[in-house]
Amino acid sequence: MTSIRESIEVEVPVRTAYDQWTQFKSFPRIMHLVRRVDQVSPAMTCWNVRVGVFRKEYMAEIVEQRPDSLIAWRGAEREPWHWGEVCFRAAGPERAVIEVSMHVEPRGLAGLVPGAGNRVRGAVREALVHFKEFIEGLGDASGAWRHSIHNGRVTPSEPDPPRSRVPKWPVG
Repeated sequence: MTSIRESIEVEVPVRTAYDQWTQFKSFPRIMHLVRRVDQVSPAMTCWNVRVGVFRKEYMAEIVEQRPDSLIAWRGAEREPWHWGEVCFRAAGPERAVIEVSMHVEPRGLAGLVPGAGNRVRGAVREALVHFKEFIEGLGDASGAWRHSIHNGRVTPSEPDPPRSRVPKWPVG
């Protein structure tokens, strides 16, 4: 088993970083191993990845999700071969730290490839760098999913506080 822990600081607010991370369809743009991600249900995703000559499609279940804080997942197989979490925390008013912790047990032919764990670690590090470039280039998230998931079940999210109705400059 390979345990991976990588983090990066991005120059956008936590909410922006989190909101963009919930847009799984954009992952092929930031993760070179990912070919496609389909959101099957709010708590289930289908991933199509390629590592060298190996292609794999697998399901991942989001087991815990708290807006602006955490997304935790595990493989949806009978015996999951991967699980982990992505945590978000403020590093300042316009900065956030994203930390990925994951555990991977390569199986089948992929498990026989020397250095498979180091390749996954490098891919996670590279994905975080690409995510930083992507979100800082956008400046704002391209979408958002603001519900919570607990034990694989979707729960209603807290409504956003009302926005101030005060104009930005004097009217008159």
